[in-house]
Amino acid sequence: MTAMENDHKRFMGLALKEAEIAFEKNEIPVGAVIVSDGTVIARAHNQVELLQDPTAHAEVIAIGAAAAHLGKWRLNGCALYVTLEPCPMCAGAIVLSRMDRIVFGSYDPKMGACSTLYNIAQDDRLNHRVEVIAGVMDDESKFLLREFFARKRG
Repeated sequence: MTAMENDHKRFMGLALKEAEIAFEKNEIPVGAVIVSDGTVIARAHNQVELLQDPTAHAEVIAIGAAAAHLGKWRLNGCALYVTLEPCPMCAGAIVLSRMDRIVFGSYDPKMGACSTLYNIAQDDRLNHRVEVIAGVMDDESKFLLREFFARKRG
């Protein structure tokens, strides 16, 4: 395994810890971390139910925290690690923030906007494109999602 693959697994592991926090709070278990120069500068998990805010996705919260941490809205040089493929809203926010890379765990067949249904992150019509790396720790991400929805149904 390369050093880059090790980094992807390490940071995705942190995103999974955030997803577990969301799970325990009865939120859809999605977690995100943003990394700059090998350092985590933001962590977040879904808080839609807690805040009663449809925009309170892990990615959006993490982007806001990273921008506050850096004191600027342009997140050039940053990478987002998220347990589930970003939706159109989140993919748009990632592009607008000028992030360099998205690394995600599981594909989202219902809302995925970084390859599954759309590819907002790499759309040539937009003024910025984001590198996308998919499927990192996919099994672990899927497990949390399956457990969450099984609990909801049962």
